[in-house]
Amino acid sequence: MIKIICIGKIKEQYLKNAIDDYLKRIRRYTNIKVIELQDESFSDLSKIIKTEGENILRYINKKDYIITLEINGEEISSLELAKKLNNINIEYPNITFIIGGSYGISKEVYDIANYHLSFSKLTFPHQLFRVILLEQIYRVYKINNNESYHK
Repeated sequence: MIKIICIGKIKEQYLKNAIDDYLKRIRRYTNIKVIELQDESFSDLSKIIKTEGENILRYINKKDYIITLEINGEEISSLELAKKLNNINIEYPNITFIIGGSYGISKEVYDIANYHLSFSKLTFPHQLFRVILLEQIYRVYKINNNESYHK
């Protein structure tokens, strides 16, 4: 099973449609669950990060393989990600991806992660990044099942 914990709600219908499409595609291969948490709006940035981190931790299963998505994580190719997730699934039945809030993730969330992944040094809007992550998860399953998919 794949679980995605993310800060913020999707407001734009075109992004909701893309997310729903990829969730439908992925569900042919595995169970997937998206947990949307409220983005905090305190004036104190450290309080935002701390509160969002506490909210994320409520949904973490310590037995899952935890992958944080962050700009300073390791950059790998789609093929490397497919191989990595395939190997992870041998030992861990569940993989949890975490997309933090606009100001990053808390130290507590960072410290429990098994792996820190970056899709790019570029900054993406969180709502759009959710679509990008789902597309890559779908691509992973296509690759690992030796099915064709556009490049």
